[in-house]
Order: sequence, then C-alpha cells, then structure tokens
Amino acid sequence: MSRKVQCVLLGTEADGLDRPPYPGELGKRIFDHVSKQAWQQWMRHQTMLINEYRLTPFEPKARSFLEQEMEKFLFGGGSEKPPDFRE
Repeated sequence: MSRKVQCVLLGTEADGLDRPPYPGELGKRIFDHVSKQAWQQWMRHQTMLINEYRLTPFEPKARSFLEQEMEKFLFGGGSEKPPDFRE
C-alpha cells in the first residue's frame, strides 16, 4: 500500500514519494507535501531548465539556481520557463 500525501502542487490527495528526493529540510518538506506525480512534473521542468540554460548541475551556482526554482515550482506558485523557450 502506498503512502498518501495532500499534494501542495496538485491540491489533492495522491501517492507520496517513497523517500525524500532531496537532502535536508527541503527534502523532508517535499517528502511530506509533494506527490509522485508532482515530483515527476518538477523533474520534467528541471530537465527543460538544464537544457535551455545549458546548466551543469554539479556546479554550485547551477545547483543553487535549480534549488530555488524547485521551491518556486513546488511551493511558491510556479517556476518561469526561459523567455525564449518554445515547446
């Protein structure tokens, strides 16, 4: 039986993550309040950000940017797409 959370992004009760996907307090907050489906939406958005901005995720500046965007996407009303992004 899967764990259920009240997902802050979807606004409904949904299957929760199996473990915290990120270290520290932010990871615990995600684990407690973000569903698997919402996390997958973030992962797709993160991939788009990495590709469009040509980020190198192991660089501290890129990690910091992605962490800020993750918080905005999941808890703060959304993360903006790059200005020149075309779907």
